[in-house]
Amino acid sequence: MRAEDVENAVTVLAGALGTVPDDGWSAPAGPLDWSCRDTVVHVADDLFGYAAQVALAPPDDYPPFEIVVPGGVGTAGLLQVVATGGAMLAAAVRTAPAGVRGWHPYGDADAAGFAAMGVAEVLVHTHDITRATDPAWALPAAPCRDVLARLWPDVDAGDDPARALLHHTGRASWRGVPAPDRWRWYGAPH
Repeated sequence: MRAEDVENAVTVLAGALGTVPDDGWSAPAGPLDWSCRDTVVHVADDLFGYAAQVALAPPDDYPPFEIVVPGGVGTAGLLQVVATGGAMLAAAVRTAPAGVRGWHPYGDADAAGFAAMGVAEVLVHTHDITRATDPAWALPAAPCRDVLARLWPDVDAGDDPARALLHHTGRASWRGVPAPDRWRWYGAPH
């Protein structure tokens, strides 16, 4: 996956969440124990963290930082933090030297792997948040298929890649199989 995929995913998130009222972020985000606000901050933190992994290529852990967003920040500010993290990851992916690898507990990933992980985080957590804010919202099929191809290379998503992605991240049954309690993707290059 590429930098443009990260940028497009962030655009999807902004479109889905841009109308959440400033006081609408306290509800639980789908199946998570987090609020919608905590979930969107988590997305931003992942995007910044993945950018650091691509840019620094640390061999055994993440750099010791965490994104903190002040409590009074509303929708526009929350989306700006996510957009900034997405821009950082996209820039890191675009400028990554060939062969770069960064640490991840699910396999040391290359720039394309971190792009895919960023897109997965954005899409799946947008879905989680919209369970509280816009239940009719649906994941777009094309980026879900691309994420599955990169992070779950043995999965044939068939005609419902969004449902397949939700299944492989523990959120939905798929093809008669209940959602798994534990799951992982495969960040290392194939």
